[in-house]
Amino acid sequence: MEGKQQSSGDLHFVGRRDELIEAKRSCRTIDDRDILIVYHQGAFYAMDSYCYHAGGKLQNGDIEDINGKLCIICPKHKYKISLAEGEGFYKGTDTRKKPPVRTWFSKGVKQRTHTVTETNGEIYVRLSGHAGWIDSDYYQGELGKEQRAKADATEEETPETDSDE
Repeated sequence: MEGKQQSSGDLHFVGRRDELIEAKRSCRTIDDRDILIVYHQGAFYAMDSYCYHAGGKLQNGDIEDINGKLCIICPKHKYKISLAEGEGFYKGTDTRKKPPVRTWFSKGVKQRTHTVTETNGEIYVRLSGHAGWIDSDYYQGELGKEQRAKADATEEETPETDSDE
């Protein structure tokens, strides 16, 4: 069921609820935008499918609770992105505390998220209406697509080494 999806106004049908629950993660292309739909802990989420940092594919990222929010971890460079808001997180030292402590800090919204709705067992996505630039937009454009293709080609050319050597 991958590929372009038919739209009905602002809502785009992406699949049947039971199929998407079973898949847990699915990619769809909506209006030339690659979207990742995630089902986790009883809720659906939708976001741009390539990480804002370097275009890594988020589909295979682990999901963890970071700072009280469910986040997907980019498998490429381990960037943490909240599923609901697209907020980026990093761990740093809060020097305002005595003694200083390691804690999570927000980078703000970095990944474009989209609204998921359900009607009669069918799941729809409404693309984000946010008019401003969000970092993940880069990897949806032509330059970002070219950069992703080059990175994929480089990964394919790099031979894997045995860790026992």
